[in-house]
Amino acid sequence: MAERGLRPPHPSQAQGGARDGARSLGGGVALVTGASTGIGRHLVEGLATRGMAVAGLARGEDRLRTAMDEIAAATGARTLAVAADVTDRGAVDAAVARAVEEFGRVDLLVNNAGLIDAAEVPVWQADPDQWWDVVTSHVRGAQLLVRAVVPGMLARGSGRVVNIASGMSVRARPEYSAYSVAKTGLMRMTEALAGALEGSDVRAFDVAPGVVETEMTRAMPIWQGFTDWTPPEKVVELIAAIASGELDPWSGRFLRAGVDDPSVLRDITPEGDARRLRLRPYSDEDPLA
Repeated sequence: MAERGLRPPHPSQAQGGARDGARSLGGGVALVTGASTGIGRHLVEGLATRGMAVAGLARGEDRLRTAMDEIAAATGARTLAVAADVTDRGAVDAAVARAVEEFGRVDLLVNNAGLIDAAEVPVWQADPDQWWDVVTSHVRGAQLLVRAVVPGMLARGSGRVVNIASGMSVRARPEYSAYSVAKTGLMRMTEALAGALEGSDVRAFDVAPGVVETEMTRAMPIWQGFTDWTPPEKVVELIAAIASGELDPWSGRFLRAGVDDPSVLRDITPEGDARRLRLRPYSDEDPLA
């Protein structure tokens, strides 16, 4: 396990900790899954740059430790590498306990870990075991992390949960049926969680990162030749705004990095079913309307 950098100050003592004009989250503690590569690594570095101590979870211990060490050295923040399979209940419980033992609490949970369909094929051609592994990685993984982290947030009276969503949360891709099902299920979980948390200062959000150029997206045939990548700093910016409490009225709703501007969102209070999954009536006479 990697433990580098400075101990985070108590929130009341936090001063700065951010560089390059980034909003400070000094004194806070984040836990990010899928932290060793891709979006997860960008998030760890971006949150550490803003002054947070960050615990990173991933299955591959060596690569995770290397990533956390490099980020600690680059930012001066304290990091912790905890190898864990997010679908393993015992491993998740032990990993969260280790993070809390080291940092005292978790203020921000980012459920980022998850697999993708192995091949671009219709659902009846997909390998059943791999298909369910994809769904399980996103849905069971997030539920186990929520189960392990949210009680502590409620006991302290504050916390933020971010589930990494996708455009496929709201529009299924036939060649990525497992990923589409998983991300839609995760979005429903976020809404259910946010509803259960009403009346507390613990909030839950869906954040779709858009298409960030990563090892995973570069390997997906669907994105071959794609050039309109979402800058990873836009994903960090949106999640940092959530962590700071700026976007609390959007709890339980879908946000899109690179399109949604936090400076605009914080002046809006969404109403009704805005940015939630709902059926669209076929007409005013639709009995489900």
